[in-house]
Amino acid sequence: MAHYAFIDENSIVVRTIVGIDEDDLTKLPEEYSSWEEFYSAQMNNMTCIRTSYNTRHNEHLLGGTPLRGNYASQGSTYDPINDIFIPIKPQGLDSWVFDISQAKWIPPIDLPEGRDFATTAWLEDRVTWQDPVTLQIWNDETQLWEDIS
Repeated sequence: MAHYAFIDENSIVVRTIVGIDEDDLTKLPEEYSSWEEFYSAQMNNMTCIRTSYNTRHNEHLLGGTPLRGNYASQGSTYDPINDIFIPIKPQGLDSWVFDISQAKWIPPIDLPEGRDFATTAWLEDRVTWQDPVTLQIWNDETQLWEDIS
């Protein structure tokens, strides 16, 4: 089993599917050279690119080889120059930038000392990030990690 993403003319992921493993060519019709090409033909020649369900932030969750930075979710962007899927930028974090090497959005200043995104939670109701240990939240207007008061 493999996952594939369909990309529109603006490099936006419009759909993902579960398909046949790219190494299993036994069922691939002879007029196609790959499953990406086959699935592309089924979707009116929309660009089809393999994606890894287990890749997040340029790491494979099961210890395998990461593929294209992140799993391609609907609405994410494909960057063909860096061959990476860029997740949708979190709302309210306009100052954050995408780090290609980590394949994730990062704040313009570092997290509080000793913290990382593995332990930092997104708060939907505040549209920000919160560190569960220090309870600091990101304030995009001041560009600072602030104590909750």
